[in-house]
Amino acid sequence: QVQLVESGGGLVQAGGSLRLSCIASGRTFSTKSMAWFRQAPGKEREFVAASWWSAGNTYYADSVKGRFTISRDFAKNTVYLQMNTLKPEDTAVYYCAAAGQGSGWPPTNYYDIDYWGKGTLVTVSS
Repeated sequence: QVQLVESGGGLVQAGGSLRLSCIASGRTFSTKSMAWFRQAPGKEREFVAASWWSAGNTYYADSVKGRFTISRDFAKNTVYLQMNTLKPEDTAVYYCAAAGQGSGWPPTNYYDIDYWGKGTLVTVSS
């Protein structure tokens, strides 16, 4: 089992920045990649960004490319999502996710994911 706990959500004005954090614990050695997904009210959960756990490969949804950056800190077992130039349409609950060794790359679909965090709410006001 891998446990994921997100933090860093909040209310920000359009054009502002936030950094989300996700602390992983448990059997993290079984993790191939980490990802962030988001779900806006009334919409399906969608992929945002992913990073290999043991290497620097990253992948982004087109909607956030150039604005969001995913990174990881092995020493802290933590994955970050730096979000810049936020837009009202970025408003959503953001979920941290972990994909196991048997998963594909990039893990852009819910069925690629083995573990989910409980989410953190990001609200961007216009």
